Amino acid sequence: MIVAFSITPLGVGEDVGEYVADAVRVVRESGLPNHTDAMFTSIEGEWDEVMDVVKRAVAAVESRAPRVSLVLKADIRPGVTNGLHSKVETLERYLST
Repeated sequence: MIVAFSITPLGVGEDVGEYVADAVRVVRESGLPNHTDAMFTSIEGEWDEVMDVVKRAVAAVESRAPRVSLVLKADIRPGVTNGLHSKVETLERYLST
């Protein structure tokens, strides 16, 4: 499964990069395949391990912010591995024709 999620601390002002970095650090330290862009962090793995990482990432931000917003989208496709990269490779293949 691939999960794309965004964690936003609320009540801490406009500069939230430091808080978001705490969440991304949890994801990167998990060892699961992941990718972070300007809007979301995507992570790939089994349901329980991915959701555990998301929960810990939220907790990292929650420990410093009075309120946290979480947006999450999941692609649940049993038997597929390396989807985080293969989906983009397929798209790039279509774009090159």
